Amino acid sequence: MERTALEQVVASLPQKPGVYRFKDSAGEVIYVGKAVNLRNRVRSYFADHIPSTKVRNMALQIADLEVTVVASELEALVLECNLIKQLRPKYNIRLKDDKHYPYIRVSLDEEWPRVDITRRYAKDGARYFGPYTDTRSVYTTLNLLNKLFRFRRCNIEITGKEPRPCLDYHIHRCLGPCIGAASHDDYADAIRQVCLFLDGRHGEIIKSLKQRMKRLSQEMQYERAAYVRDQIAALQTVVERQRVVSTASEDQDVIALARNDGEACVEVFLIRGGKLIAGEHFMLANAADEDPQSLIANFVTQYYDSTPFVPPRILVQEDIGEASVIESWLRAKRGSKVSVTVPRRGSKAELMELAASNAASALEQMRAKWMADRAKTTSALAELADNLDLPDAPSRIECYDISHIQGTSTVASMVVFVDGQPSKDHYRRFEIKTVEGSDDFASMREVLRRRFKRAKTGADWNPPDLVIVDGGKGQLNAAREVFTELEVEGVALAALAKENEELFVPNQGGPIILPRDSQSL
Repeated sequence: MERTALEQVVASLPQKPGVYRFKDSAGEVIYVGKAVNLRNRVRSYFADHIPSTKVRNMALQIADLEVTVVASELEALVLECNLIKQLRPKYNIRLKDDKHYPYIRVSLDEEWPRVDITRRYAKDGARYFGPYTDTRSVYTTLNLLNKLFRFRRCNIEITGKEPRPCLDYHIHRCLGPCIGAASHDDYADAIRQVCLFLDGRHGEIIKSLKQRMKRLSQEMQYERAAYVRDQIAALQTVVERQRVVSTASEDQDVIALARNDGEACVEVFLIRGGKLIAGEHFMLANAADEDPQSLIANFVTQYYDSTPFVPPRILVQEDIGEASVIESWLRAKRGSKVSVTVPRRGSKAELMELAASNAASALEQMRAKWMADRAKTTSALAELADNLDLPDAPSRIECYDISHIQGTSTVASMVVFVDGQPSKDHYRRFEIKTVEGSDDFASMREVLRRRFKRAKTGADWNPPDLVIVDGGKGQLNAAREVFTELEVEGVALAALAKENEELFVPNQGGPIILPRDSQSL
């Protein structure tokens, strides 16, 4: 759509609350936003002077727009949050790797619940805890829970009539409901304690276990009483490591932000029953040129949209716009009042400083890791350029592979690396449309033809420096035909036979065999 036509569309927008979506020339959504007044908000992107470099760059790419009018600011907030999660626009602030954060799931929808790890949060009757950022610590927690409360890890139907238990029962990792060693009430009590533990209610668990140990001792069940004693000791060890941050037994989250050179990290302290039970840090994408208030507001909406529990009090580092709307949305999720406030003095302000310090430390560690990885990546790209006799190290690499679904449908995958790192937002899958039967060479020709024809139309697909096709000389020749046909220039080409890690390049008879320990592999 021409710029003049776009401005006419903007001038006709209603002055009502809603959500707008900007699209580029390829029809992809590049930004989702909400507004109290759609016309005024969208018009600001077409102003002569836009102070933000990021917004200026985005505005130049706007080729079309869509709007959805809603009844209130609250509805606009909910719709915007859902669309950002669904579309993952490249200019929106969002959690990095938000699709991959693990949760601990307690399957309360089952008669004999299990406790496991999942990366998908769903409203299915189970109870979820998370999201967590450290996958290793999640597995450590799950292992501790299994030692303490001995829930089942199997998938069998529980009848209580199995002839013999599995190994978990013998090593004290399962209560043995399959053989009738535990009643339904005993097993349900163990699961209740798992949930209390993950809620941070360790004091309630210890109190209950002490009562049980006393009762078992009175009943002269000394072996079982000794086991409960060991449970209490293990729990007390966990509790001793937790910092008491409030004499009041309150639940609250503390959210602080750290920034450095366009990168942003948010630290969340989880305080349950007045004790700091966990700290999680999250990296934000597209944080450059954004003010801290906007970063925190976007984080709050996206984080609590994907977390099962909303505490009654949330402390944030900066005053955020639309705080009343966000509080209304959080109240609807929690079912009772939620306050979002900035601590100005006292112990809560000190806690915020500690969270900010942790965010800065996490960001610094992450940057150090990135720098180390970047050094390895730079070396690997230089080695690849040397092996393929390229004039420079390739910045954008596109890899193509043909696969068959159930032997009938043929699809091609395009995996993209930018500066040696996977660029998942640029991954594409092509359904093969013109090839009948299983012809991998013809399929490769079709997908490359579609890709490079699209580049010639000016679509927002940056040209690669190197194309690698999966296969040997046959796939290389198929790719060369397309390059010649479309007069593709300035793009290096290679084929990778993965079985023996052999690279084939044009005008070279034999393969290039890379060492197994080559960084470029």
